[in-house]
Amino acid sequence: MCLGIPGRVLAIPDGYHDQIALVEVSGEQRKVNIGLLDGDPARPGDWVIIHMGFAVEKTDEAGAEAALSGLRLLQRGDLP
Repeated sequence: MCLGIPGRVLAIPDGYHDQIALVEVSGEQRKVNIGLLDGDPARPGDWVIIHMGFAVEKTDEAGAEAALSGLRLLQRGDLP
């Protein structure tokens, strides 16, 4: 299991062979490698789970919120 951060794809910039996406993570924009995503490529508006600068899976808005909720619990130390 890895710790993943959800982010929303804003754009796929030219010049990176469709391997890099500009992704919004907690209000900040980051370049994320999307080359590990199999099958359906990431597009603007998609949600992805990011680990170590790589998008490791696509998710939806509900999945992104669930991941953020889990991270908030870890931050507070309220795990059962």
